[in-house]
Amino acid sequence: MLRPYKIVKVSSMTTLPLPARPAAPPVSWAQAAPVRKHMRLRISVLLLLCTAVMAMFVASLVIGSVQIPLADVVRVLMGGEASKSAWTDIVLKFRLPKALTALLSGAALSASGLMMQTFFRNPLADPFVLGVSSGASLGVALVVLGAGAGILTGLGLRGDALLAVAAAGGAGLSLGLVLLLARRVRNQGSLLVMGLMFGYFASAFVSVLMHFAVKERIQVFMTWSFGTFSGVTWGQMPVFAGALGIGLLLAIPLAKPLNLLLLGETYAESMGLNMRWARLGVLGITALLAGTVTAFCGPVGFLGIAAPHLTRMMMRRTDHRNLLPGAMLVGGLLAMTAALLADLPGSNLVLPLNAVTALMGAPVVVTILLRQQSS
Repeated sequence: MLRPYKIVKVSSMTTLPLPARPAAPPVSWAQAAPVRKHMRLRISVLLLLCTAVMAMFVASLVIGSVQIPLADVVRVLMGGEASKSAWTDIVLKFRLPKALTALLSGAALSASGLMMQTFFRNPLADPFVLGVSSGASLGVALVVLGAGAGILTGLGLRGDALLAVAAAGGAGLSLGLVLLLARRVRNQGSLLVMGLMFGYFASAFVSVLMHFAVKERIQVFMTWSFGTFSGVTWGQMPVFAGALGIGLLLAIPLAKPLNLLLLGETYAESMGLNMRWARLGVLGITALLAGTVTAFCGPVGFLGIAAPHLTRMMMRRTDHRNLLPGAMLVGGLLAMTAALLADLPGSNLVLPLNAVTALMGAPVVVTILLRQQSS
């Protein structure tokens, strides 16, 4: 005969012992040493870059066709007057806005160039690979070469303001086309080719306009195409600095998606990255930064290619949490250096800015690529 089961009441507070989780092996001092070494290197590089940027900013206010003593420059920046009244006007009306423009433009072009090189996984990609520069050039060409003085009189605008409005309109059109294509094209390579084709189309249209334009209008367009950091006035600075400041702040949160994109789209999607929003974010911020610089300063070349490579060489890391701020500092430093060299200190002559950036940037890119191949 079977015995009935005895019902035993178990308290709700009864807990069963869980197997002990094995303790993680302690990290030895020797294993943690490389991590601390790289961290100290990155901090040292960033501090060195900050010091160099501040030194170059001060040098941009002191050195020029007219040498102004450092004491007078400091006195003017503190709200006082220089030894000569003309020096006060030179520092406040010309050199200070030019130095700020170069610093912000270099940071914007370098950050956008870094994002484009990572996004397309192409070391030769630059901020203008999406056709933003070509769209801005087309907008300026339509106004200067096509309509000329008629549009100038009708809008009531003059000089650099009209060129900035025209370039911004062309860059905005290019931005709209890029974002529209990004929604339909999933392959980065195809998007890159489409951007290049739009650039070729815009360049061809500009060439046709130049063929039928008069000499004076061609001269105005060519002067704009050389690029300059001297065209932004204090009245335009809030719009210029505000747009670039917003773009640079929005670029910082993209460090993690860019790190995932280094290993390919498939891996990035497997880690939960929304490729559609990441693509729109990278392309939109790049177009905002490059379009704003082109609208106010012209198509400034080579900074967006050279500065990211130089930053990688200095940082010795691929983490964009370090590369993005480093690239901004390197870009600003290179831009201020190029602006200073273009003015030919001690002379009244001024070189085209794009010529100076090409002379600086091309050897840097070639040297770094050769070092990568040899390593």
